[in-house]
Amino acid sequence: MARVHSSTTLAETHSWRCSLFLVLMLVLSCCESFTTKNERVVKRTQPKDTGYRPCDEIYVVSEGETLQTISEKCGDPYIVEENPHIHDPDDVFPGLVIKITPFKNK
Repeated sequence: MARVHSSTTLAETHSWRCSLFLVLMLVLSCCESFTTKNERVVKRTQPKDTGYRPCDEIYVVSEGETLQTISEKCGDPYIVEENPHIHDPDDVFPGLVIKITPFKNK
């Protein structure tokens, strides 16, 4: 029975790990390209006019949003007045449900 030298075993193990790493990187790069293409499509389909309102009447706060950013995004400068359950404008958290009524200039 032939003995396999330990350096050969080590080289084969290293080779397999490198191959696995390259395959993983290839798969991840494909997923990233797919996500980027989808994001571009979403950005292109949004209308460019100023009357575009991306918010529904009921809005759920996402991570990192403030009342200021929501007000600018949805066109509602009176969020605090219309939502009596918001006692402190600085105490906005993800998952908070608020009512949006866009302000219309006449």
